[in-house]
Order: sequence, then structure tokens, then C-alpha cells
Amino acid sequence: MAQQAYMTETADGGSGPERRGSRFRRLLDGWRGDRRIWRRGLVVAALAVLLALGMGLHAQIPNRVGNLGSLTETFLPWFGLVGVPVLLLLALLRRSATALIAVLLPAIVWLNLFGGLLTDRTGSGGDLTVATHNVNAENPDPSGTAREVAASGADVVALEELTAGAVPVYERALEKTYKYHSVQGTVGLWSKYPLSGVSPVNIELGWTRAMRATVTTPGGQIAVYVAHLPSVRVKLEAGFTAHQRDRSADALGSAIHKEPLERVVLLGDLNGTMNDRSLTAVTSQMRSTQGAAGSGFGFSWPASFPLARIDQILVKGVEPVTSWTLPETSSDHLPLAARVDLGDS
Repeated sequence: MAQQAYMTETADGGSGPERRGSRFRRLLDGWRGDRRIWRRGLVVAALAVLLALGMGLHAQIPNRVGNLGSLTETFLPWFGLVGVPVLLLLALLRRSATALIAVLLPAIVWLNLFGGLLTDRTGSGGDLTVATHNVNAENPDPSGTAREVAASGADVVALEELTAGAVPVYERALEKTYKYHSVQGTVGLWSKYPLSGVSPVNIELGWTRAMRATVTTPGGQIAVYVAHLPSVRVKLEAGFTAHQRDRSADALGSAIHKEPLERVVLLGDLNGTMNDRSLTAVTSQMRSTQGAAGSGFGFSWPASFPLARIDQILVKGVEPVTSWTLPETSSDHLPLAARVDLGDS
């Protein structure tokens, strides 16, 4: 009776499970009997090989023409996230065994590059919570944005893209939570712990978009840098224009290299990802909290549909414990937060 109830009759007199099973068998039989499965889909297979080479050899793509290498590295995760499923679908539609095997190549390369980000590396504990947010100069609700970032529970908050008119609004919104703060140019730092040694950092722009301060925490002193590197643009006639960003990154990297304190935290909008070779002056010295102790890619821009993590929390001399993306505010960037272990003072 149970078997009869399960084998429900269909309109054509066949049973549901049997019919589905027979369709699958017919599909397999069709592939087995089709000698052209190895000759079809050669174009798809070639595209898969090119995709694998592009991802695996991204560091060899030159920047001389339109900064093509940096542009590729900025969106490198998406080459696999989009490219591999599309090629897999095309291989199935073409019923090509050659293409299906070829698609394994970019899949393996992508997993080698980014597979570790698919796991949850977050931990517990830590001494200090930090947050950073590019609040957007055209933010229609600066007060609400400030409150949302403060709600993260961060001990230290960095804000970028501050305008002269909006600074008093942020100061009023944050004064009850953060006793100490300093604004230098278009960047600012708010802290529950005393600040000293506050100064702008010259990143060769002609105006201030970076600063440095010593934060005296219960676990000892740390140097905190806040930076907003110049924006980059993608132009048809010029490619990925990032020359000023690259010069500022070199200057910032030099300042961090000369930092006398061993424990350093960098918060800000670097307008580039950890994969971008042009930020090597900074990224070669520091660890990404997201890469070390996050879950997923932690994309931060644009807020409506994040495609890249151009906002960063980088550290050296301290241990990342957990890192996460905060909820969307009225800005076009998502705020980020991380908790770190300062170790012995």
C-alpha cells in the first residue's frame, strides 16, 4: 500500500519517480551516445582557460595601459563569482564534455585565491573595537549616520569625507559616547580613550585627508591612522585612472613604516582592495582584519549593491579577533568594524 501511494499515477499512466528517473537516464544515455560532446564547446573551453590564466596570472597584467592590472585586481573575486557559473551554464547548454572539464580550471584557481574567505574565521574576545566609515560628503542624514556607527559599540571610530558644515553635526551626535576626538581636514577620529600626538599625515594631495593619533587604551598605547586616499575613475579614453591614489598610497605607506609605536591600526577608505598591487606600500606592512578574522568578502562599496571592499581596517602588532560589515546608513559606503587583541602592553 505504501509503495502504491508513493508511486502516484500520472496522466499518461506512468509513475512520477519512475518518469523522473527515466528522464535522467535518457539524458545520461544521450550524452554517452553523442560522440560530438568532445568536439562541441571549444570556444567555451577556450574562454574558461583564458579566465583561469587571467585570474592566476593577474599580477602579470601590466598597469602601463590604463592601469588595467589594478582594475582587474579590484574586481578579481567577481571574475570567478560570475564567470565560472556563466561558463558552466554555457557548457551544459552546448552539451560539451570538453567545456565542462575546462571550466574546472578557473574554478580551481578561484578557490585557491579566495576559497579561504568562504569560511567563518571570526573569533571571540579582544581588547578594542574599532570602526570606520566613509560618511559621504552629500550624506542627507549625518546625525543618523553617526548614531548608527556609534551603536556598533566601537571604542574608536574613524570618519572620512567630512565637510566643514557637517562636522558640528557629527560632533554633537557623538559627544555623549566619545569623550575625545579630533578632526583633521576631511577625516576625523572619535575615541573613548585619550588621544595624543594628533597630527595630519601628508599624503601628497595639497590638503589634509589623512591623520595620525596615539590612543591610550587600558591595554596600552596604539597608533591609529585615518586615511581617505584619492578616488579612482574608469574612463573610456584613459582606463583606470589611479595615479594620484597610487602616489598617496606610497606616502601613507612611508609614514606607517616610520611609525615608532609597534601597534598600529589603519582605518579608512583606501579606494582600493587588498589585491590591488598599487597599495603594496601599505598592504605589505599590515594585515586585513577581514582577511584574518572575517566571514565572507566584506564588500563595502557601493552600499546599495557592494562590489568591492575599498574601505579597510588594517593592523600590525595586534591580533585581529573578528571583523564585520555594519548595516547600511545614508552613505554610499558601508561602515566596517573589527575587534582586536592588543596583547601584552
